Amino acid sequence: MELSGRVVLVTGGANGIGRALCQRIAQEKPRGIVIADRDLANAEIVARETGGQAIACDVCHESEVQSVVQKTRDLFGRIDVVISNAGATIKGGFETPDEDWNRMWQINLMSHVYLSRATVPAMIEQGGGTFVITSSAAGLLTEIGSAAYSVTKHGAVAFAEWLSVHYRNRGLNVACLCPAGVSTGFLDMEDPIHQFLHFMSVTPEHVAECVIDVLRKETFLVLPQPEVKEFFQFKTQDYDKWLHNFAHVHTRIQKRLARGTTPEKKSSENL
Repeated sequence: MELSGRVVLVTGGANGIGRALCQRIAQEKPRGIVIADRDLANAEIVARETGGQAIACDVCHESEVQSVVQKTRDLFGRIDVVISNAGATIKGGFETPDEDWNRMWQINLMSHVYLSRATVPAMIEQGGGTFVITSSAAGLLTEIGSAAYSVTKHGAVAFAEWLSVHYRNRGLNVACLCPAGVSTGFLDMEDPIHQFLHFMSVTPEHVAECVIDVLRKETFLVLPQPEVKEFFQFKTQDYDKWLHNFAHVHTRIQKRLARGTTPEKKSSENL
């Protein structure tokens, strides 16, 4: 799909990957870009940079998602491309409190469900469209430092697969973005796990370029780092060896933490 003349809705568009996506999309001369984010101040900055329209939206609440979709239709009459990009992470394993697990489910999975409910039927009715879900390399592999992030990002990949299977023959192109480390505020360089990700990190602008390339090709996976594809292929070839190798990485990181100061628990937006 070419973006020229299209109406594009981007959630989590105020910062990081989302901001870079909006900036790159603007170069394709779309008919309109809507930047939806709970961080309205930064969304308005991006809107000025791109000639888009900023709308406040907390994707954890389906009513707000429905509202931003309706406002977009009121502005432009239709939606052609949806980039469901909002997300978050929090450190910890199964001991992570239920309220944090629930928040991860809402942002990293249910936000995609809410947005698809509000947009996909109309896109099918108008003859087709594109729906992009931002997951993570953790959704294909795992995230050693966060059980909730890993599990919910796996869910995002699974939901993207489900959308593709059910609607690709009805005109909907679905893509799933799965970056590893990206040079945004999402990377906490005091965290040894994030230091490991930093070695293969790419810029948000590179990620945005990869998304544009996949939209033109109308393929499914967006993998800004080729290493992720290699790790994913190895996982399917020898699952137990893959688990053994990741367990070894985890042990090394734990030893490193034991020698230093364990970083405080943090939550950060993957925007």
